[in-house]
Amino acid sequence: MANQIKKTLGPADHIAALEHERLTSLINSMADGVIAVDEHQTVAIYNGAALNILDVNSELKGKRLKTVLKLVDKNNQILDTEKLVKGTATQMTTRDLLLQYPNGEEINLYLSIAPVHLGYGVKGDRGHVVLLRDITHEKSLEEERDEFISVVSHELRTPIAIAEGNISNAQFVVNKADNMPDAVKKSLKAAYDQTIFLAGMINDLATLSRAERGKLNVEIESLNAHDLLKDLEQNYKPSAENKNLKLHIKTDPKLELLQSSKLYVREILQNFITNAIKYTETGSVTVAAQAKADGVLFTVSDTGIGISKADKERVFDKFFRSEDYRTRQSSGTGLGLYVTMKLARLIHADIDLASEINKGSTFSIFVPNLS
Repeated sequence: MANQIKKTLGPADHIAALEHERLTSLINSMADGVIAVDEHQTVAIYNGAALNILDVNSELKGKRLKTVLKLVDKNNQILDTEKLVKGTATQMTTRDLLLQYPNGEEINLYLSIAPVHLGYGVKGDRGHVVLLRDITHEKSLEEERDEFISVVSHELRTPIAIAEGNISNAQFVVNKADNMPDAVKKSLKAAYDQTIFLAGMINDLATLSRAERGKLNVEIESLNAHDLLKDLEQNYKPSAENKNLKLHIKTDPKLELLQSSKLYVREILQNFITNAIKYTETGSVTVAAQAKADGVLFTVSDTGIGISKADKERVFDKFFRSEDYRTRQSSGTGLGLYVTMKLARLIHADIDLASEINKGSTFSIFVPNLS
């Protein structure tokens, strides 16, 4: 009988059967759970890892996805799994969802959804591939880490503030005294600068901890972009002048009140301006605000060292610092722009970066009205 079946199969059928066998072997060798569904959200292919994550030992093929994959968000709200998958036009990943079991238990889930296309002009089944991974242990470690950072950053604020105040007082006394050795002045200045650096690091860590734990709240209020830029000019003009840089402020006369988080918009622009001044040795820094449909476009441009193409792709990563020796000459934690991106997402703002080595950088952020 087997020989008769083989005789009815053509070369194309053999190739198709071989490819299917290879695909099945590949999927079953993966550590991540894999579920492929057709355009009707019916399970077509799955692997053993998916059965382990879903905690089932029955056949999944032919079942509707929503009956085997029950997702809830971090607020414990049940999600429409099929709607989520169907609405995915390009690959998406998330680490913020939970998988709920029939007995009520939940695990943290890494979820990746990708649409499947056979190619332009090719007819055939279309659907999605869903990758699953249990990250409950990873999430637990992350929460412990964030709790540690939160406690440490809170406890260090007071001693650092006391040290800063005392060193500042010592500098004042030394500078007023006659015949005080320059070595003492230099030592106190170095101590003060490093204390300020530590204070900035603690602030970054505290903000990072709150952002990672989802404890940053967005308070919407009216924001006058013109007044904000004038205030930033007063705050940062001395820093720019200390490096013989020009600080320019340009505001669109058509600017109207913006409904957003005044605190976060200010902090984002402060990070951009601080970096612009830090990495610019000659020339100028320009801060601008332009009225756009349903929002404001802020830009911070400089004539500094610029950012390479490779670094531009990683500049918003956590703890990233460029290998450029000119960047390494300045102290930094590699957290500022990472926190900036976190804050931008909270207020639904879009950040863009244009830069060229030795020709400067322009950071742009469009802040939409949130009400």
